[in-house]
Amino acid sequence: MKKLIMIWAATVGVLAPLWAEAERSAELIVVIGAPGREEFGKAFAAAAAAWEAAGKKGGASVTVIGRDESGTLDVKNLETAIAASGAEGSLPLWIVLLGHGTFDGRDAKFNLRGKDLQAADLACWLQDFKRPLAIINSSASSAPFIKKLTKPGRVVMTATKSGSEDSYARFGEHLAGSINSPAADLDRDGATSLLEAFLAASKEVEEFYEKEGRIKTEQALVDDNGDGFGTPAAWFRGVRAVKKAKDDAALDGLRAHQFHLVPSPADQALSPEVRRRRDALEAEIFALRARKKSMEEAAYFQALESLARQLARLYHPDPRHHGQSP
Repeated sequence: MKKLIMIWAATVGVLAPLWAEAERSAELIVVIGAPGREEFGKAFAAAAAAWEAAGKKGGASVTVIGRDESGTLDVKNLETAIAASGAEGSLPLWIVLLGHGTFDGRDAKFNLRGKDLQAADLACWLQDFKRPLAIINSSASSAPFIKKLTKPGRVVMTATKSGSEDSYARFGEHLAGSINSPAADLDRDGATSLLEAFLAASKEVEEFYEKEGRIKTEQALVDDNGDGFGTPAAWFRGVRAVKKAKDDAALDGLRAHQFHLVPSPADQALSPEVRRRRDALEAEIFALRARKKSMEEAAYFQALESLARQLARLYHPDPRHHGQSP
């Protein structure tokens, strides 16, 4: 009997990390930058608290860097946290930078206590990552991070459209307030996606400058198709980008709309395999719509119907295939 108990205990010890991995919905790393003035420190801390609360509500593991007074280099803490998270797997990794930023015409940096974080360094730490990844830099002068970090299937979001937009950016405050806001859920599917939060925050930033009668000094961008050219919120109608880009460049938005820090109950009920298949089918529909004008109408709708049926079967499997993967 004692031997059986020892075997059971050893088995639990081996499986516990796997169970913990299965229970988590995502990994979230929130970085609070050097505050400068006290008012900025309070704003960054409040935004970090909102992200942390949303992450925990959604079942994510949350790491906050820059909050303690340990005296260690925060840039090293971030590098360590990224390395510990692992480059493989299906669990999404979110990296959120809350603070100030600078750009000297060549290098973009996020200001930390001690050594600043360069876009090139972050790109190096993440270059081998194949897992779902969202990087949000809410600082001023953050746009150059897109060129350094862009990759297919990866979401990169910045508070500005260029490195020269160097005034304090308010986008991060509003994004933190929108990431789990039901009011930002445009498609009413029971969860606010990263894209929906981006659109809501951008609208609130616009309203702030209009109300204050100020010249707008920031325009947020989202890049999620790997081309390194971000798309602003003004290009969207609902959750779809509708404005035509130069040289017919692909528009962004689909992948960011598939990231949910707080998943809906329906999404939580799906297995990781089904969610991956769902995301792939949505990408095919997105690409099909982009080709609509070059296709015959009958062929387009036939292809659309086929994809829509496959998508529907993921949520409502055919009972004749009970027990099989949809």
